[in-house]
Amino acid sequence: MVIENPLPPFLEWIGPAALDWVIVAALVALIAGAGAYLVVALRYGPVTGFGIARRTLVDAAIDVVGISPRRIWALGLLGVKESISRRILWVFAIFVVALAFAGWFIDRTSTEPARLYLDGVLSRTSFLVLVLMLILSAFSLPADLKSKTLHTVVTKPVRMSELVLGRALGFVLVGTGLLAVMSAISYVFVIRGVAHTHELAAENLRKPEVGLASQAAGLVGYTESTNLFPHRHRVYVDPQGTVNVEPEYGHTHPAEAVQGAKGVTYVLGNQEGMLQARVPIYGKLRFRDTAGLDTDKGINVGDEWMYRSYIQGGTRAAAIWTFEKVREADFPDGIPVEMNIGVFRTHKGNIEKGVTGGLAVRNPKTGLWVEVEIFESKEFTPKRLEIPRKIPNRRNAQMIQRKATVDNVTELSPPEVDERLARKEGDFDLFEDLVADGKLEIWLRCVDPGQYFGAGMPDLYLRADDASFTLNFFKGYLGIWLQMALVVGFGVMFSTFLSGPVAALATVGTLLGGYFREFVSQLAQHKVYGGGPFEAFYRLVTQENLITELEPGLQTEVTRMADTVAEFLLRAVASILPPFGDFSYAANVSNGFNVLADPYILVPVVRAIGYLLPVLLAGYFFLKTREVAR
Repeated sequence: MVIENPLPPFLEWIGPAALDWVIVAALVALIAGAGAYLVVALRYGPVTGFGIARRTLVDAAIDVVGISPRRIWALGLLGVKESISRRILWVFAIFVVALAFAGWFIDRTSTEPARLYLDGVLSRTSFLVLVLMLILSAFSLPADLKSKTLHTVVTKPVRMSELVLGRALGFVLVGTGLLAVMSAISYVFVIRGVAHTHELAAENLRKPEVGLASQAAGLVGYTESTNLFPHRHRVYVDPQGTVNVEPEYGHTHPAEAVQGAKGVTYVLGNQEGMLQARVPIYGKLRFRDTAGLDTDKGINVGDEWMYRSYIQGGTRAAAIWTFEKVREADFPDGIPVEMNIGVFRTHKGNIEKGVTGGLAVRNPKTGLWVEVEIFESKEFTPKRLEIPRKIPNRRNAQMIQRKATVDNVTELSPPEVDERLARKEGDFDLFEDLVADGKLEIWLRCVDPGQYFGAGMPDLYLRADDASFTLNFFKGYLGIWLQMALVVGFGVMFSTFLSGPVAALATVGTLLGGYFREFVSQLAQHKVYGGGPFEAFYRLVTQENLITELEPGLQTEVTRMADTVAEFLLRAVASILPPFGDFSYAANVSNGFNVLADPYILVPVVRAIGYLLPVLLAGYFFLKTREVAR
């Protein structure tokens, strides 16, 4: 799973984030206050304008102090009733119909059926709920103002702040109810969708071919195929009658032999392993180049997306992950390793065969390096390997960490491997010989010359115990709920001073900008090929290459001066836009990774609150300026 911007632990993040929030909020409030005073001063004069501004701030403080939760709740329930009267239940009907016919559009040749089901239910739910909340929050208040139904509310002892909060609360309650029902239906749909078993006929089992000495006393064969994602499992029945079903399509089946009146029959249970919530342990990634020097990045094979770096096959190049806090108590029988790496071929070779790679472990303290396994890998095909507790002494050497300095090469590891390990006969013990103070290095190398392996930090990880899939599934809907709350907050805020269509368009633009916040930030920091926005436009018009330097001259200087101003504005915009995509857990759930409470729930929840507070406060001030009957 791709993780371009991993979140830091909550306690490390909250301090700097809170400081940044206070600074940005203060600057925005100062700029907005100065702009508002300027408008009032131009209209009424500086002295009268100052009095109006002061009175507005005092009224706002009184409104905040005098907020009544009971009145907010009553307004929220009123919003729920209005939403129901607008026939929002049609959205639920559309969702049910979409699920009923979803099976027609699922690719039956896919090797990841669970991912297709999870992607389908999460994407459909997200689209329907977010569009509904956008329409309700952006069009409700302008429609009430136009029909003057809002006047019957504001004539009662209701504060403007309570009106804004009540509207937002009502829409959130509607969305929460819809999500609760949709998540329950979706869960049943997914569980039933991937549930299947196979038939195993006794006549399909026979003695293995000559050469399979380890299974010579048992029976081998294949199950019957299933209509759901057609596939079969290879089965081995040992002499004691134990049935072993080999994994296929990322899952297996429990099985047992049952003795009956007509002989032995084999019973396979429901699938196991399709719906997962892996708990990965990630390490820090560095690379070793072809000269044997440690670097932060590998080779760029021409891909514009710089997420992965590549290592060249048949050389000393390697991708090295350093893991910390590796404890024997957590992995008493060995360490399971899963990876999903990229493969870049400079020549086809045997296209049916994967590219050969090697996995090794190294003691970061002594430098002892032991090869674990040689394997074949194809482009982004998940692979699971096991680092056993006892590793055969097939090959060991001292791999010294070498880093290039300005004038020479600095060796950062001990000059010699421990004598006891160098002379050791027999197997190495994983925790006694290769783990040093909880640290372990895993080395990935490409064996085939002319081929390349590509890797990013999350592409190889240690797999700890799995978490509950059911809980992880509903965490995915928590992400949709957070996105829904943001849509409601911005929709209500924009609807306090804009018409319905314009408020909806402004909300969509804000949230789309949040999706591309990282790109905007990189553009502001001049980290994008082609320069800033004006330089990129100039290159587009003149058909200049993105990499080559522009010809010196007046046009180039003017373009870059304009970019300097634009980059300042882009940096300010990027600091305000909500990172809307970071509130979604759909990728984690559909790829089978557990959504950790810290930081992937705590940080987004606090972020959402940090955005909603100033947004709803701004909505209060905008509504204050509207001429509504009091």
